[in-house]
Amino acid sequence: MSKIPEAFGDGKAFIAFITCGDPDLETTKAVVRAAQEGGADLIELGIPFSDPTAEGPVIQEANIRALAGGVTTDRIFDMVRELRQDVTIPMVFMTYANVVYSYGAEKFIRTCQELGIDGLILPDVPYEEKAEFGPLCEKYGLNLISLVAPTSRDRIAKIARDAEGFLYIVSSLGVTGTRSEITTDLPAIVKVVRENTDTPCAIGFGISTPQQARDMAAVADGAIVGSAIIKLLAEHGREAVPYVRDYVKSMKDAIRGL
Repeated sequence: MSKIPEAFGDGKAFIAFITCGDPDLETTKAVVRAAQEGGADLIELGIPFSDPTAEGPVIQEANIRALAGGVTTDRIFDMVRELRQDVTIPMVFMTYANVVYSYGAEKFIRTCQELGIDGLILPDVPYEEKAEFGPLCEKYGLNLISLVAPTSRDRIAKIARDAEGFLYIVSSLGVTGTRSEITTDLPAIVKVVRENTDTPCAIGFGISTPQQARDMAAVADGAIVGSAIIKLLAEHGREAVPYVRDYVKSMKDAIRGL
């Protein structure tokens, strides 16, 4: 049974994205624990892929570093098994269809259930192809999380009606990365979502400052941050843990009470 609803059960959710294995899996474990301590409500664990098409340079480079360091899906599974001994907040995997296919879709999703992973985000699988993985996720109690982009337009209502876990709203056209401002008409997108589902929605892509997190969480049910966290890891490496903890705390504090 997915625990994702718990992330949205006590006010606005702060969701942190972390690339597994950058700079190594020991650091990833410490950073996940630090993010929980800092107040993160849900963690997205990125399984590295050689061609991460939704990612900007910061996360692409993290993928390259992790793969060069010898990270594999099985090693990430072992890491999550260990984390689940003390990390209680919901966790989801974010990766690409090829990673799941090459591992064996049923074996991959069944293992996710065994590890206590609550959901799966596959940014290269459009809503219309959700049936490739949806039934397996349902069988093993995972939420297959859909994405809505500014270009989704007349598809937003349909995607929202079928949403599970939470709906990932992409704030801007293009790839992940920090932005100085976000100009998409997000309230209009959220309005359509609200008219078609009670499933919570969170906004990601481009959020890096506490004020941006507050602005996005005021519109939606939560804010998702990845590149800004990965930048701290790129800058500080194995010493990044306290920096990530403090950063997550500052972001969570910014959205409290909304």
